[in-house]
Amino acid sequence: MKLMKKQLEPKKALQEEWLITNGIGGFASSTVLGANTRRYHGLLVAPLKPPARRYLILSKLDESLEINGEKYNLYTNLCGNYMANGYQYLESFEKNPLPEFTFQVANVKVQKKLSFVYGKNTIVVKYTIKNNQAQDVKMTIAPIMNFRDFHHMTTSRYFEVEQKIEDTKVIVKIDHNQPIYMNCSDGNYIEHQNDIFKNMYYLKEEERGFYPEEDLCVPGRYEIFVAPKEKKEVTVVVSLEDDIQNIDAEEVFEKETHRLEQIVKQTKLLSTKKELTKKQKDRNEFLKDLILATANFVVFRPEIGLHSILAGFPWFLDWGRDTAISFEGLLLITKRYDLAREILLMLTKDIQCGLVPNGYSESDNTPLYNSADSSLLLFEQVNHFLKYTKDYDFVKENLYEKLKDIVEHYKNGIDLDGNNIYLDEDGLLVSGTPNIQNTWMDAKIGDFVVTPRNGKVVELNSLWYNALKTLEHLAKKFGEKELVEDYKKQAKEHQKVFEEKFYDAQKKSLQDVLGDNKVRPNQLFSIATTYPVINPASYTGKTIFATVKKKLLTKYGLRTLAPDEEGYIAEYSGDCVKRDKSYHQGVSWVWLLGLYADSLENIINSEKDRIEKEKYMIEKEKFVEKIVATFQKELYAKEGLGSISELYDSNANAKPGGTMAQAWSVSEILKIVTRMDAEWS
Repeated sequence: MKLMKKQLEPKKALQEEWLITNGIGGFASSTVLGANTRRYHGLLVAPLKPPARRYLILSKLDESLEINGEKYNLYTNLCGNYMANGYQYLESFEKNPLPEFTFQVANVKVQKKLSFVYGKNTIVVKYTIKNNQAQDVKMTIAPIMNFRDFHHMTTSRYFEVEQKIEDTKVIVKIDHNQPIYMNCSDGNYIEHQNDIFKNMYYLKEEERGFYPEEDLCVPGRYEIFVAPKEKKEVTVVVSLEDDIQNIDAEEVFEKETHRLEQIVKQTKLLSTKKELTKKQKDRNEFLKDLILATANFVVFRPEIGLHSILAGFPWFLDWGRDTAISFEGLLLITKRYDLAREILLMLTKDIQCGLVPNGYSESDNTPLYNSADSSLLLFEQVNHFLKYTKDYDFVKENLYEKLKDIVEHYKNGIDLDGNNIYLDEDGLLVSGTPNIQNTWMDAKIGDFVVTPRNGKVVELNSLWYNALKTLEHLAKKFGEKELVEDYKKQAKEHQKVFEEKFYDAQKKSLQDVLGDNKVRPNQLFSIATTYPVINPASYTGKTIFATVKKKLLTKYGLRTLAPDEEGYIAEYSGDCVKRDKSYHQGVSWVWLLGLYADSLENIINSEKDRIEKEKYMIEKEKFVEKIVATFQKELYAKEGLGSISELYDSNANAKPGGTMAQAWSVSEILKIVTRMDAEWS
């Protein structure tokens, strides 16, 4: 993608963010103007215990040119009511696949390109300076730094800075933390004393209801001289690793570009026809960038030796629930089957009392078990894995016993961390307490539970049936005849009770929790899985699908609550309390489009009547076309250029919110486009 000067109008461009990642949880991110608008923005946000304990190390590099005795600042910063106007010299921003900025001042052109050394907390910035002036030009590069938890901010303070200069390398310690290593391939380094960037203003933080200003450290500056008519390449490397003097920037860029290109190539999803229409070319570009977006979320946990999936940038770590939902789109559709095996091992590595961890502590990587659905979602991902790979040997050797153990624990009851999961006398699954949020609608403000869903929850009971049928299938495959009949009997009894108790004929909908008949999207789990508890093509199945379509489907996702329900909120905005109150009360989530798509496909595949089947096939075509048209634009607009946000307002404004790059959002859109679009499937 490339944005030219006319597309870089400040008000709009300050909302457009880019992201690159290093594969161990670190990232670089900012706006296309280079102005940081979040506390999380920076050129080096590094995990000290990968992928966790992420710290802001290098906020930005501020560049300026001195031409004929006059200074021109290339940087753009926000400070209260003041905005440094370096953007006026910005000719273009491009990300293909790495970010590149091009500046033009008089007859001097500066190109700035960034890449990580993959797998390292090392950012490489390469400048190409072309001086067409008749005089020398001086370029100054000032690193703006910190050493703080990326969730926190430093305000009204003094930084203790220690510096040591070794040839071209500078070693900086801020507030007695571990050393930061900087190297510039050209020029002189001039050490600063007590230089503080005061009150950098973060627009997005104010929008989110947080204090928006921060102080940062400016330890020094590099000065580089470029002779008349000279073209000079200068590399700046900032790292938490010592050995950086011999890094070859061009080699770093080539390796990272090749790595990303290979990820796209191995999917074999792009059309390879010699003659492509404009529509096909646009689709190819869209698919390529969606595939590239998937790569951001795959991270390596070195202390375990396995890969994992981060739920979203800039602030989420790896969550079991999000990993399971993202699994097919990120790993199977993209044909990264070896990684898929690792992720399944990672998901099942720390199972306790039948619970797959819903996440790991940011501070010490301790497993967290606040989830009743992660374990049940695992069964569906095993079904997807087998559909794509047919690797029953892997499942038998590594997963089968654990899956059986999960079901036994759910049947016998789980008290771990207050999850209160058990099978009731009627055969329905119960979970949670009035104070425990352990489904995906988990917003909680202090002791106030925003969406209380304790009891018999519709998606948990749908997934429970799917789990029983999955085990029935595996037991049959692995020759355990007695277990086949046992799981079959349990599933049949559960299915009968489920439809009797959950269906609300008056609302033509399933109750979200028994006793709560608010129309929510969770009911689609009953018809969307490999083994749906309700026949998707039955009257009940098609009726609840029609209700969801009518009341919840929007351009960008499914509403989390129908507009005619009490407590509906369409907009995700304001401070954290106001946002949490709206999180699952009406705003639209992108990932739910995947659930909707799976439901639609299951209806088509289950329908016996030819005319009815054709009707739904036409509906599918229209749905996919609308998704493609919407997200072809959305991928290159608003927040997270080249990725997809977590959620959207459900009003006409449809403003994105939450994380600006969300794994399950990218996953589900890629799944819809590649699996359902006849042109690409």
